Amino acid sequence: MNRPPTEPSGPSDPAGPVSPCCAASAPAGAAPVSSPPVAVPRNPRSTKGQALLPGGEFTMGDHFDEGYPNDGETPVHPVRLAPFHIDETAVTNRAFARFVRETGYTTESERFGVSPVFHLAVAAGPEDILHRLDTTYWWVAVRGADWRHPEGPRSTIGERSNHPVVHVSWNDATAYAAWAGKRLPTEAEWEYAARGGLSGRRYAWGDELTPRGEWRCNIWQGRFPDVNTLDDGHLTTAPVKSYRPNGYGLWGTAGNVWEWCADHFDPGYYARAPHQDPQGPPEATGARVMRGGSFLCHDSYCNRYRVAARSSNTPDSASANLGFRCANDA
Repeated sequence: MNRPPTEPSGPSDPAGPVSPCCAASAPAGAAPVSSPPVAVPRNPRSTKGQALLPGGEFTMGDHFDEGYPNDGETPVHPVRLAPFHIDETAVTNRAFARFVRETGYTTESERFGVSPVFHLAVAAGPEDILHRLDTTYWWVAVRGADWRHPEGPRSTIGERSNHPVVHVSWNDATAYAAWAGKRLPTEAEWEYAARGGLSGRRYAWGDELTPRGEWRCNIWQGRFPDVNTLDDGHLTTAPVKSYRPNGYGLWGTAGNVWEWCADHFDPGYYARAPHQDPQGPPEATGARVMRGGSFLCHDSYCNRYRVAARSSNTPDSASANLGFRCANDA
C-alpha cells in the first residue's frame, strides 16, 4: 500500500541533505489488492486544450543557488527545444472521469486500496485511518482515498470537477496520456513552458513571491504543517484556472499539485545532459521527475514552487497533492 517516505520532521536547511519533498511514496514490494487495470488503447494524436510553444534555447536550472543539493538543480545549462504543445492546465477531475468512464481504467491508488492524505484534510472514519509516519506525521495513510475521494471515503469531487485530479501515479498518468492522444512532457519541456518566456527568473511571474502583496500560486501560508492561515483561500487544491496564466498562457505551473514528467530522475543528470531536446537519463533510476511543487510547499520546509525546482517519486506512487499535465510534439 502507499505510504509516505522518510522525511525531516520539521523545517529543513536548504544547504543540507533532504529527502524528496512533501509527496508520498508507495513502499517497496507493495502488492495491489485488486485486479490489474484494463489495457488502455493509444488514441490518435490530439492537441485539444494545449498551447503551441515555439521552442528555442533557454537556460535551465537554479539561477539563484536556492535549491536542495540532492535535487540536482545545477549546473545551470543551455537547452534547445523543438516546438511542442503542452496542456494549458493540469488534467482535471472532469477530464480524468471521462477517461475512466470510457476505458474502465482503475488507478493504482484504487488497486492498492489506500493512499496518503494530508493530516488536516482527512475525511474518513477511524477505521479507515491506518497509520502515520513518526517523521512525517502530516501524511496519513487512508483506506479508500483515491482520485474520486481525495481526502478519504467521506470526501467527493462532486463540486471539484475543475480541480486537478490527484492520487494518480506516473503509470496512471501515462495511461491517460495515451488515451488522450498525448504524452507526458519531458522535464526540459516542463521547465521551458513553466517559465513562460521569463529567462532566469525565480518564478513564472518574476522574482518576487507576492508582487504588490498578491498571491500568484497555491502554496502553504502560516506555520507548516499545523497552521495554515489560508491567505490564498485554499487548504488543498484550487481550481486549475486560479491566479494568472504565465506568458505562454499556462495556468498553475507553481504550487497546487506536483506534476509528473516523462523523465527518469537523476540528481547528476544536468552535468551531462545533451544540449538538444534532453529526454532525461537513458537508464532506469527507479524514480520519475515531478515538477511545480504543491499546496503543501512552504519556504520554511520546501521551497520547490520555484520554476527550477525538481523532485522525484517512484512511478507507482500517488498522493493527495500529485497530478500531471500532458504534452505533444508540434
